[in-house]
Amino acid sequence: MSDAVKKIEEFQKFGSVLGLERISELMMRLGNPQKKLRVIHVAGTNGKGSVCRYIYEVLESNGYRVGLYTSPFIEFFNERIEYDHEYISDEDLEKYTNKVLEKCAEMTADGSESPTEFEVVTAVCFCYFADKDPDYVVLEVGLGGIGDSTNIIESPLVSVITGISYDHMDRLGNTLEEIAANKAGIIKEGCPVVSNIPAENAAGAAKVIARTAYKKHAVLHDASKVKMYEYGVKDRKMVFTADIEGQRYADVKLSMLGDHQIMNACTALTAIEILRKNSIINVVRDSIYEGMEKAFQKGRFEIIKEDPVYLLDGAHNQEGMEALVKTVDDVFHGSRVLTVIGILADKAVDDMLDMAQYLGDDFIVTEPVSPRKMSAEELGEKLKRRKKNVTVIEEPAEALAEAQRREDGYDVILCAGSLYLIGEIRRHLSDHECK
Repeated sequence: MSDAVKKIEEFQKFGSVLGLERISELMMRLGNPQKKLRVIHVAGTNGKGSVCRYIYEVLESNGYRVGLYTSPFIEFFNERIEYDHEYISDEDLEKYTNKVLEKCAEMTADGSESPTEFEVVTAVCFCYFADKDPDYVVLEVGLGGIGDSTNIIESPLVSVITGISYDHMDRLGNTLEEIAANKAGIIKEGCPVVSNIPAENAAGAAKVIARTAYKKHAVLHDASKVKMYEYGVKDRKMVFTADIEGQRYADVKLSMLGDHQIMNACTALTAIEILRKNSIINVVRDSIYEGMEKAFQKGRFEIIKEDPVYLLDGAHNQEGMEALVKTVDDVFHGSRVLTVIGILADKAVDDMLDMAQYLGDDFIVTEPVSPRKMSAEELGEKLKRRKKNVTVIEEPAEALAEAQRREDGYDVILCAGSLYLIGEIRRHLSDHECK
């Protein structure tokens, strides 16, 4: 772990507190470098990381210099800040962290409240990208929308809101409408909006997004209404044809698997079309296709090894687990599956397990590397009540080793649940097995 990361992690003691007061003061003291950036802002419960990656890769494939800010990281902290397909270097991370922490110290010395860890990282991101001077920055919201530190961006080129589901209810609200209202906070006056919330699944949430866009005089583009002609899995790629903003996209190939990725892709392509029609970007069709196929996310239905298949998926809430179960069935129907699973205690665990039980009969239960973890013992008991064969091993590395010892009896070794767990397991797999 680098010195910069250690310094940043010291701010964990301030917790995760929403609100723009601290980040606004911090950025003012840093000269407001974020005002130099041309931002595509992406919020949502599930899918926002994939949508960010699709947009980033399409812009990169068309020759633009692009920054990407995402969270959480899977293996290495530096993954959170990416520019031109390179993670921020340790040297730059140290340089910009020291610059930001100097202003944090000034704030507290003046009697102001200390920024949180996420606010510090966001400030580092803004300072780094401002100096890199990219053509565009794809910015993923950390938590919610209204009070997230990324929401200091005043005029995004487009605001994107992906699917809304129950998550972080202690801070975002207890209903889909309340959660949607929070995420709709990234909608800014006169800035176009893309949403992919199907009205039939979350009518109230969709109405909240539409009402907020109307109040902000922002044109809303509903990607959930994209006309789909065909889609499916072919040669372990998703392939689809759809009409998006009046343009026919035929036989688009995606390396990220799952029906949900088609919706994420259509959402990203809707944003791309808006930017193109507004003469903000100039893109070539072949390069769009290239970027869409190139897009890849660590730990999102990631096949990391064959014979047997080792599959990693950070399905960390009910909707994510439902998508995982369906995709496993679509891609590996009839296969013998051994699942290594670990979940955070503040999630809707029982709802997740109601879906996870359909992955198979055999589970190795472990614990994510997080103070928010659910104990392996408790998680194991919940699965046993669902009539599953359960082995409880607290340490992720030991849980993985047990799966490897038993791999001859299975077609798929699936590691699922918290991204903290997925990152830990990915680190323990040998380098030649990783992409």
